[in-house]
Amino acid sequence: MAINTFARKEIKFLLNMQQYNSLMEEIPHYMNPDKYCIGGKEYGVYNVYYDTSDDFLIRESLSKPYYKEKIRLRSYFSPAGPDDLVFLEIKKKIGGIVAKRRVTMTLAESDEYLRTGRKPVSEKFITNQVFHELDAFLDMYEVSPKQYISYQRTAFFGKNDKDFRITFDRKITERREDLHLSFPSYGNQIIGEDQRLMEIKVSDGVPDWLIRKLSELHIYKTSFSKYGRAYQSYIQSKILTNRSVFTNV
Repeated sequence: MAINTFARKEIKFLLNMQQYNSLMEEIPHYMNPDKYCIGGKEYGVYNVYYDTSDDFLIRESLSKPYYKEKIRLRSYFSPAGPDDLVFLEIKKKIGGIVAKRRVTMTLAESDEYLRTGRKPVSEKFITNQVFHELDAFLDMYEVSPKQYISYQRTAFFGKNDKDFRITFDRKITERREDLHLSFPSYGNQIIGEDQRLMEIKVSDGVPDWLIRKLSELHIYKTSFSKYGRAYQSYIQSKILTNRSVFTNV
């Protein structure tokens, strides 16, 4: 069982294809493809987000508080089998700084832990510390699977700074049924086919070359949450459905 933990800034941008293609011409001069981008190809990311029965966590997040947190289960396989590795992540944002801690286990082990609280055995101190943090979160919030989100990702890291990353996501797919990673990816798209969601992930400042290129291409940061956008779409559909029912009465 492995663990990852880090803190960084995450800055988001929504690009059209002209902006995306122009930026991609510049990136190879300063960045290398992520290890998951085998042969420069994109890879899939598949997530199930957990929330309370009244969707408190995402509603709180959308109010843009100084502090917010969420929990999700992530896989890089779809559909995932019981013995495939998945990542249970707790993600916190404090004053614009994102901290993410996660543990790795099989899908079957994650099902057992989230259902009963029974953890996989580990002798690693830091792994057990993260499980204590997850235990505290799950004691505070009674959560269940609420939102599925997947996307295709292309990722790069800096040649001179491996903590500097850029990701481009497309085909961002959401649904609120079949909320388990053993189901294939399907659902509604929450950005256009001609759009890419870019995230700049840095521990320090954004490099000068990238600042110049963003300015040249008129690319400006935006507030964008995949889970938030999916939840807002869900609420809008409920409002329209209720309005239709009321109108037809």
